[in-house]
Amino acid sequence: MRTPAPALDHLRVLDLSTGIAGPVAGMFLADHGADVVKVEPPGGDPARKLPGFAAWNRGKRSVIADGDRLTELLGCADVCIVGAGTELLPPVPGPDAATRAYPGLIYLHTPPYGHTTPWAGGAESHGLLAAATGVALRQSSGHDGPVEIVYPHLLYAQGAWAAACALAALLERERSGRGQAVTVAGLHGMLVTSTSFVCVDPALPPRVTATGPGGANPCYTRYVCADGEWLFLGSLTPKFIDRAFAVLGVADLLDDPRIAGDHDRVYEPGVREWVRARIADAFATRPREEWLRRLAEADCPAGPLDRRDAWLDHPQIVENGLRLELDDPERGHVVMPANPVTLDGTPGRVRGPAPRLGAGSADEMPGWSPVRAGTGDRPAPPGAGPLHGLRVVGLGMFIAGAYPAMLLAELGADVVKVEPPSGDPFRVNGFTYNRGTRSVALDLRDPRGHDAFLRLADGADVVIDNFRAGVRDRLGIAYAALAARNPKLVDISVTAYGDRGPHAKDPGFDPILQARSGMMTAQGGAGEPVFHTIPVDDVCAGVLAVFGVCAALLARGRTGRGQRVTTSLAAASVFMQCGELVRYPGRPPAPIGGPDHLGGSDLDRFYPASDGWIRLSARPEDVPAIQNALGPASGAGLDLAAVIGTLRADEVVKRLAGVGVPAVRARTFEEVCADPDMLATEVVHRQDDGAYISAGRFAWFGRTRLRGRLVPPGCGEHTEAVLREAGVDVEELLAERVAVAGEPMRPRIRDYR
Repeated sequence: MRTPAPALDHLRVLDLSTGIAGPVAGMFLADHGADVVKVEPPGGDPARKLPGFAAWNRGKRSVIADGDRLTELLGCADVCIVGAGTELLPPVPGPDAATRAYPGLIYLHTPPYGHTTPWAGGAESHGLLAAATGVALRQSSGHDGPVEIVYPHLLYAQGAWAAACALAALLERERSGRGQAVTVAGLHGMLVTSTSFVCVDPALPPRVTATGPGGANPCYTRYVCADGEWLFLGSLTPKFIDRAFAVLGVADLLDDPRIAGDHDRVYEPGVREWVRARIADAFATRPREEWLRRLAEADCPAGPLDRRDAWLDHPQIVENGLRLELDDPERGHVVMPANPVTLDGTPGRVRGPAPRLGAGSADEMPGWSPVRAGTGDRPAPPGAGPLHGLRVVGLGMFIAGAYPAMLLAELGADVVKVEPPSGDPFRVNGFTYNRGTRSVALDLRDPRGHDAFLRLADGADVVIDNFRAGVRDRLGIAYAALAARNPKLVDISVTAYGDRGPHAKDPGFDPILQARSGMMTAQGGAGEPVFHTIPVDDVCAGVLAVFGVCAALLARGRTGRGQRVTTSLAAASVFMQCGELVRYPGRPPAPIGGPDHLGGSDLDRFYPASDGWIRLSARPEDVPAIQNALGPASGAGLDLAAVIGTLRADEVVKRLAGVGVPAVRARTFEEVCADPDMLATEVVHRQDDGAYISAGRFAWFGRTRLRGRLVPPGCGEHTEAVLREAGVDVEELLAERVAVAGEPMRPRIRDYR
């Protein structure tokens, strides 16, 4: 039987980027069949010295091209990736010039920050990006200051989201025949990872983050057990809190008048401290394995804190095909994370290892002929987004299930969120993940609700869920049943652990995967393990789901059929450590952190100034320039902490910029949201007549940029309208409360300090 071609095997991609974000975008395209040609300067991509290069550039061809040949290749490419490092290449046209010269080209721009970069030199830097965008000051800590994250999560997410946006633009090109420029900047990497934090009430002061390395919620954090081993307790919702408290023998906590049965009060200041102490005392009475067994028997999410270097060998990872071995021409035998998105009908495949520098020939490019603009006559209407006309039904809840639906709405799709009459349990606290969707409240367990859902799915292009294994089968809405009625349907399932393996049926939340995968122990270093405040696996799974949907829709354009797409939090946990998990003989150790980690060296870290914090990113050869900039007091010993501590943060940054040394002032999310430039470029939007500020545009599309603000729906707000559109007789369903009609939502910015 002939193996089906990968979804993107017809695409030609010219990767002119260096570093992490741009190459990661190219990696996703190559993993799903695109012919990706990496154009490098004679000295190669400077990131070749990094272990992650082996993963970020696998399956590509490397060429060294002069200016004339580069121009010819641009005319033959479907997608051109331009990011950090283009100054090392022959002159590369900007987005406007390139799309004018090559009307069918998708020009994917992945700049390190935004339209301009606020640090000297403008090079890609995760540390500077996290400081400038508020991420570093939002991480829970013991000192209410910034924390240096040892993973470049923002850049990984920027690259994955850039790949998804490029596919969205290609889908629009199938209708319009025209390419466009697409910019997914470092700022957008921050938005896709931190959308819930980019939601502030201007009247409130900045959040207090000095809640310790485990975060503010004592029911959703890590604890040490009697044997000295750590576990993560994932009791996020009232249901799971009740189960955890019963197992731990602390159910009386809810009867305390300071809580009075209100589960939300357990993480209020003045309450969470003694609740945490009671839970910690309980865990200290038994070894970890016993507690994990007891919690599993009660069906309460929990997991062990393991080591990062063991994650790729875990049976759950291996059995789900998330571990890849390749023979690299420069590194030898390499073990690395595999493709985190699976398309059942048009599966991806890795063509080979990262290439030797210049191993390909710019003069021998089979199949690379000039791309001509198409003759499509159905472009997306102005302001509608590249996925205008796409119909999505979202069954997902919490973050990993709701977020991909919201991201598809941000790209212009018409998204219907189907939730039970009681609503998504996370819809109040997690309202930012539902923006731009329409809500239908429907009881799928009732045969009439089941039939109404089938009518919705019959008219859909995409169905999304994040149910546990077997739930959709029990409800009679599994992919096979839906595809029998609608063969063009693309179905995406986001699970905790994947379809196979020992934990496939386990409940899972983001931090449980942070714990199992070693993220927490790596960030904590020799100190206590650190709970990453950003739900990195949840949000990444949402991005991966959107990429998979767009790839499957492009394949449908050729085959006429839909397919099932899967990803998981486990897959996200592997991808979001892709550079750190790569291993080969002689590989240097991956970075680890420590308590309130400020950076890896004296020249690459945070420093307190007199009125805040600055993030310095310098090299040893910059020391004379730093001494000149900061004055004689720095001396031969270069006591940076003493000198910087006497100066204002903006003054330090200004002086260092004057001598070409990169540095930025660390900002809070509140400062970022109040920045006029962020509002002017629609990185953030004012919502509800200015009552709060939220994330704005997640990418800048040159021709099909979405207009308008996305707002969250009330539970069942659109039940009547949507069901009538599907031809469902809604009156009986409403009368019998099989369907529920609700009111618009007025978001409440909850902010326990």
